[in-house]
Amino acid sequence: MIGVDVGGTFTDVVCWRDGRLTVTKVPSVPDDPQQAVLEGARRLGVDSATIFNHASTKGLNAVLTRRLPKVGFLTTDGHRDMLDAGRAWRPFEGQLDARWRRPFGDAARPLVPRYLRRGVRERILASGEVLQSLDEADARRQLELLKRCGVEGVAICLLNAYVEPRHERRLAELAREVLGELPVSASSDTSPRAREFTRAVTTVVDVMMKLMYADYAAHLHAGLAALGFAGELNFADCSAALLPWRDALEHPFRILFAGPAAGAASCRELGRALGEADLICCDVGGTSTDVSLIVAGESFTNDGFEIEHDLTISALSTEVASVGAGGGSIVSISASGDVVVGPESGGARPGAACYGRGATRPTVTDACLLMGILDPRGFAGGQMELDADAARRAFAALDTPLPLEQRVAQAYRIAVNNIAEEVANITIRHGADPRDFSLVAYGAAGPMLLPSALEPLSLRRVIVPPHPGLFSALGLLSADLVHADSCSAYLPLAGVAAPRIAALYADMERRLLARLPAAARGAAALRRSFDARIAGQSWETAFIEVPPGAIDARYVEAMVEAFHAEYERRNGQHFRGMPVQGVNWRLQLVQPAERFRHAPLTAAAGTPPLRPPPARGYRTLRYLAPQPVEAAIHEREALRPGMCVPGPAVIHEALCTTLVPPGLAATVGRFGELSIAAAAETSR
Repeated sequence: MIGVDVGGTFTDVVCWRDGRLTVTKVPSVPDDPQQAVLEGARRLGVDSATIFNHASTKGLNAVLTRRLPKVGFLTTDGHRDMLDAGRAWRPFEGQLDARWRRPFGDAARPLVPRYLRRGVRERILASGEVLQSLDEADARRQLELLKRCGVEGVAICLLNAYVEPRHERRLAELAREVLGELPVSASSDTSPRAREFTRAVTTVVDVMMKLMYADYAAHLHAGLAALGFAGELNFADCSAALLPWRDALEHPFRILFAGPAAGAASCRELGRALGEADLICCDVGGTSTDVSLIVAGESFTNDGFEIEHDLTISALSTEVASVGAGGGSIVSISASGDVVVGPESGGARPGAACYGRGATRPTVTDACLLMGILDPRGFAGGQMELDADAARRAFAALDTPLPLEQRVAQAYRIAVNNIAEEVANITIRHGADPRDFSLVAYGAAGPMLLPSALEPLSLRRVIVPPHPGLFSALGLLSADLVHADSCSAYLPLAGVAAPRIAALYADMERRLLARLPAAARGAAALRRSFDARIAGQSWETAFIEVPPGAIDARYVEAMVEAFHAEYERRNGQHFRGMPVQGVNWRLQLVQPAERFRHAPLTAAAGTPPLRPPPARGYRTLRYLAPQPVEAAIHEREALRPGMCVPGPAVIHEALCTTLVPPGLAATVGRFGELSIAAAAETSR
């Protein structure tokens, strides 16, 4: 099995073959991402693989940068500004700013310019009754206009189409008659959910992803075949579930945010191996840090996620919060003279100043190099040599009277504090206490930044897993194949609704089973879930799982109890006396797949804590403490379970560097993970 996580800076590739894990990291090529994927696949011998699982930020980055194809949008007449609607709240930084505008509005960077958003005369009521029939002559006029404008695809979102889709389906037929074989996405097929704004955004993004991923996926499939791969190519979705690549392209909005979800899945598997049920997952990459929470062994699943403020995609997704702080985050000086880290990033090209690719602005990676944390000759497995002089010149060029040592030290501390603040926010938001959690530090920059966050967050410990720089890609080897369907219906969770709920699930089950050959249906499992809310709330608690069985009044009572239990797990409180309303109904068809498992390593002889092998050398760490300190340099592959490395120390491996700050110590666990805690605690 091979897993590939295409990031903005590096493409991570892992291979699980005959119980042995091999890895590689390839610099991403933003203009041609499949190039790095194929190179990594070639290095790890894809010709003998049977499964190739893929996650990418290609579509997400395209939306964020607005490098998008030209598409048209058709909606009910009078509602062409649906995509400008948003929700009635502002972020904290915009609450007192009269000039603040949503980033996707007409005054900023709209997904679809207003002249390409057209209204069509028709109207269906919320009950499903047709108030005004579709005016096909008017529809053809609007489609002809879009054709003259040169659109590459069309998104259709009519009012109340999630209840009655007939007008959308006829409009899709007309679009193909007028425009030919251009991609068309209709909301009743893409996201048959209530709330027009989110449904419209999801449908627009879906048709854009069809245009962006169709050629990419086809070329990737052909490129893998040319390398000798004859197995199954799967794409991961926003909850880290896998889909055959052709099925994924039917509704590609689902694969927009797969990489961070794969990281959370990898943490879940590690937590099960370690017996740790409560974890904070922290993936520090080149561009951002993605934070998610695992409580009682499970991550939180939402019914949508934000690409940017208020731009919400309606897809089942692992809850992940992001902050613009990573190894590639640019260090700058604010108008008030303060050192600022992020959210802008150097990306893959040109990257950090020390990469020697022409960048002149300093990044967090440059700071870590000047501090002595990074080895200039051992970066990225020796694929690149870092230029400390270029990093020094970049910091020296900042417009500030601060001496160089303060610029570097503050850049590092601010990056750590930005991440720590996001970690505290997400745990407290769920009614949890960071002191009850261990933090899993992964991503290429995680192990060199996050151990310094142990003290301000008062965490139990920081865990650096094996192969931390490619840990998200490992999550792609720990996922099942999943086909999913969903629909919306506002129903009270009471016995009288049981027949209607049963009919909804039966209809979805029939559609999902039709996707599988008869021989494969016996091995697949059907998983029911629903989204619900306390009556009167304006938001739902998503993905509440319920067992199979006949749906009757008693079953609905069990659904209510499951809702309250999940509500309490997420929010730290419950309201069991309040009535509950079901909103969205989901069914998943799960095909179990082969999985990567963490294997225990041979422990070192003796009684822990054991001394590590002699240090490979020593390096001066600057700006980490009031005075420079000498840190022992250890090779991670030489450390065995039971050994304890006291700080200050730097633990080096092929594709990552772990910092053990003064006063802390790293103990090697039975799976090779590093457990970093206060030195007094590790010796107990």
